[in-house]
Amino acid sequence: MARQEDGSYVVSTYREITDVLNDPHLSSDLRSLSRPMPPPEEGATSSFIHMDSPGHDRLRRMAMRHFGPPHTPGLVTGLEGFLTATVRSLVDDLAGKEQIDVVDDFAFPFPVTVICHLLGVPREDEPRFHLWVNDIMKSVDYDPETDPKERLDKGVQARKDLRRRLGELVEQRHGREGDGLLARLANDDGPDGRMTDADIVATARLLLIAGHETVVNLITNGMLTLLRHPHILRRLRHEPGLVVPLVEELLRYEPPVHIIPWRAAYSDITVADTVIPQGSQIMLMLASGSRDPQRFHDPDRFDPDRRDNQHLGFGSGIHLCFGGPLARRETQIALTELVRRLDRPRLAADPPPYRRSPVLRGPIHLDIGQGGG
Repeated sequence: MARQEDGSYVVSTYREITDVLNDPHLSSDLRSLSRPMPPPEEGATSSFIHMDSPGHDRLRRMAMRHFGPPHTPGLVTGLEGFLTATVRSLVDDLAGKEQIDVVDDFAFPFPVTVICHLLGVPREDEPRFHLWVNDIMKSVDYDPETDPKERLDKGVQARKDLRRRLGELVEQRHGREGDGLLARLANDDGPDGRMTDADIVATARLLLIAGHETVVNLITNGMLTLLRHPHILRRLRHEPGLVVPLVEELLRYEPPVHIIPWRAAYSDITVADTVIPQGSQIMLMLASGSRDPQRFHDPDRFDPDRRDNQHLGFGSGIHLCFGGPLARRETQIALTELVRRLDRPRLAADPPPYRRSPVLRGPIHLDIGQGGG
């Protein structure tokens, strides 16, 4: 626990982070900060990750009715064939190429395609969704000192265009049966009532943007880690079942999200004998907590055989990543197929160039060579 010059507090140990994430006195609502931050998107309805109970709980329950157990237990397994076919198609396009960028050629397009399919976005709309997500992601790491303002402006416009098109799709789904999540949410009168169109759009944006960021980084970090540990890469090629604990170890060792940049205290709270005043910004260093030597033996070693691996890769508490099961399976299938099909892959540069974001951890490009080279 450390107080910063701006009055915020950094929490970096496993026990303290889990205590904070499960503390009902902590808020995820931007308005709870004594110095409120601007909303993530001007004029947009907040998704439930920026809400507290009971509003958060109600919207999350409504989304989870169609996204996983107990009401839709077969969602992820039902996508198995589509995930595998999408991965194999992308890997087919890599065959024979001596140089590959794992990000641009594989990890970036894969999750957008999956989430568009999950939402029920028409196939003809998918190219636009890919472009919008691309512009949004480029603007996330915007640096005013080095990037032209056009990059930021394109991200703002892409968010507006994405929100508008999702709104149109939700409106079209009312009264029409469909397999996509948009249709199911638009027509569901469950025990918590029906989700408003604005909340459906916010939930869809959350899945599309947050889910994309997580999976791109997780797959790319996974390939980088395997290429740095060739003996484990060889094991995975011959032991495909290893991929399940391997992805869990990736979430601990090289997580896609390093920091939860803020929580706010409803009232004065005590964390590790430090009193944090009401409204203070609290930053949670997830990656640090997952390498806490008090919690994990030999934490800086990548070990897919690790036991008792209760990492913080998807957070904890009521805001535990609700897309986690899908992100896990996407990554498991992706890494298995890449390792099986690529021909003697090797890093072209180590370390690769990384995103500038302190929150999201992953290479912006991962160039690898394959073949005889």
